[in-house]
Amino acid sequence: MQDQSIMENLLLTTKGACDLYMHGTVESSTANVHQVFDTALGQTLDMQDSIYKAMEQRGWYQGEQAKAQEISKVKQKYTMQ
Repeated sequence: MQDQSIMENLLLTTKGACDLYMHGTVESSTANVHQVFDTALGQTLDMQDSIYKAMEQRGWYQGEQAKAQEISKVKQKYTMQ
């Protein structure tokens, strides 16, 4: 397996873990459980960020800048509600 594929799989897996930990944090019924999920979420978000930055540096994850016109449309949409 190539390095890029491994990194893509790591990123997808880490994003999935973030989703699970976020739901665990939101749905936890006690402060202790909430804290454990919240800590795990923070650590996993940091890991996801590191993987993303490593991929971006290698040109394997290309971000796209949002156009100012599109940003304005979204702002207007939610300002009117």
